[in-house]
Amino acid sequence: MSRFLLNRLLGMVVVLFGVCLFTFVIFFVLSPDPAVQICGKNCTPEAIDQIRENLGLDQPFWTQFWTFISGLFVGRTYGTGPNAIDCAAPCLGYSFQTSQPVTDMIMQRLPVSATIAIGAALLWLLSGVAGGLISAVREGRFADRFIAGLTLTGMSIPNYVLALSLQFVLVVTLGWLPFPQAVSFGNDPLQWFLNFLMPWIVLAIGAAAVYTRLTRANVIESLQENYVRTARAKGLSPGLVWRRHALRPALTPIVTIFGMDFANLLGGALITETVFGLNGVGKLAADSITKNDQPVIMAVTLLAAFLVVVGAMVVDLLYTAIDPRVRVGSAK
Repeated sequence: MSRFLLNRLLGMVVVLFGVCLFTFVIFFVLSPDPAVQICGKNCTPEAIDQIRENLGLDQPFWTQFWTFISGLFVGRTYGTGPNAIDCAAPCLGYSFQTSQPVTDMIMQRLPVSATIAIGAALLWLLSGVAGGLISAVREGRFADRFIAGLTLTGMSIPNYVLALSLQFVLVVTLGWLPFPQAVSFGNDPLQWFLNFLMPWIVLAIGAAAVYTRLTRANVIESLQENYVRTARAKGLSPGLVWRRHALRPALTPIVTIFGMDFANLLGGALITETVFGLNGVGKLAADSITKNDQPVIMAVTLLAAFLVVVGAMVVDLLYTAIDPRVRVGSAK
């Protein structure tokens, strides 16, 4: 198990290093000169050179990249002398538009994205697995066909259409829910729940439909295996057969896509946050792309990559708990 974990950690480090290198090349080598963007249109060559010196852009490429990587762990200093600015670790630079530390900008928005992601993920996972299991148990019957119709509808509706429709019906017409805004759970748990309910539903419906179909297919396939027939022949109760022998093997692909989906969602739900006006990481990325704020775009990219890589590692570890064959293979 320790060897398995070590290999995954080394792989994660290599992938993250490659992502950092690729992202740094895209935003600081192939993109327009950051010094020109910061200085603006009416700027002298001397001012541009001074900005390049302060940012370290006059250094060789590998020196710039090493300074960037080390800044993530120990921080870095921009400029020299009395005008030097210290950037504490993890240093992701400063926004070209607002001059704010990018790390602070992301940390201010991350709780909103995390709240949306966790609530939506729990909703789509529970409803998707339960719907798929019910559909598999009632294969070919009315419940199966009804759930199939719901999943097809859920997969067909774009997020922004569903968001605008729910907003019109539940907020404007019926007045059952408030227009979503970031409310602290500690201040008012009920208002917190009501404000995030619509974003959770919007994000969960499409994913729940996919999880329902995948769970149904995997459970039906598991029921055809010989060990399930053996369990039934031994006289085990149907509930135990479904739960232990049919559902558990079917969860392996569910865990795979759930880890990736959840990690991606933590990086920001762009459409949902934009439609509902929630200031999460996704909306921050959209605003930064519009303004070509390279440090913020780069930071969001690295955050998303980090979450996906960590999510993949967590999925690998969960495999060892779900599938005994993985534990055996990792011990070799």
